[in-house]
Parts: sequence; C-alpha cells; structure tokens
Amino acid sequence: MTVRMHTPNLLARTGTVAALTLVTLGGTTITPGTTGGAEAASVSAHALRVAASKRGSPYQYGAQGPDTFDCSGLTLYSFLRAGRALPRTAAAQYSRTRHVTADSRRRGDLVFFHSANGIYHVGIYAGDGRMWHAPKAGSTVRLERIWSPGVWYGRVR
Repeated sequence: MTVRMHTPNLLARTGTVAALTLVTLGGTTITPGTTGGAEAASVSAHALRVAASKRGSPYQYGAQGPDTFDCSGLTLYSFLRAGRALPRTAAAQYSRTRHVTADSRRRGDLVFFHSANGIYHVGIYAGDGRMWHAPKAGSTVRLERIWSPGVWYGRVR
C-alpha cells in the first residue's frame, strides 16, 4: 500500500510555508505585541548614537541627563530618547532586558558589571569590546574597553 503525503497543501493552508520561506530567506515574523528584530536593532542603534553624543558630559551620582549622568542615568536617557523606557537602576535595567551571551551581543546591547553583591555598573555596547558609559565621580561619559570578564549582556526589547 502506498501512502500519499499531502503535506505541502496542508502547510500552505496553515501558513507554515510562508514562515519557512521567511526563515530560509532570513526574514522575521512579527507577533502582535512584540518588537521585531529590525525595530529593536534600530532602537539600540539610536540609543548608542545618543550615548556617544554625550561624550565628555560629567559624571554625577543620580543624574539622568541631559548634561550630567551616572551609569544607569546614561542608559536610561539614551534609550528614552530612542523610544524605550528603562527603570532607573542598573539592576532593575538588567531585570527588564532579554539576556544574551557574549557571543550573541550586538551594538546597542547593555553591558552589566556584576559581583557577588549584585550588578554595580552598566554601559552600552559599542562593538569591538568597547562600551559607552559614565564611569565614576570625577570622570566624564566616554568610550572605553570592557575591562572585566565579569559582565552580562542584556538586549532592550
């Protein structure tokens, strides 16, 4: 007995062929209520440009811009200008992001420094192992090499 498969017709009727075609061609599907990959990348790129535009702005504990910043104030300000609201502290920002590995990090992802006591610093990944951040009192917003292997990455949705 020969079994005839009618899978292509079933797949076409359910839209699976379209989804498989998108995956094959490198496209994405958008689910209502979620941000598409291209839109998220655009938001992150915009936030990265905002952070870079603040180069030289003085560090001030608790400051959220537009002229002075602390670390989480810079990330909050940058993403807010790009259309995404973040919580105030670095730890709360980490909780609000989609966690990604170092191998899958992208420009515009957040870089979180942590220790046994929790998350203590955040910056915006600029590529090539560097980030924009507001380091500490007496310094200014700057582009700097990530100096510690003790970092986690988060993608703003």
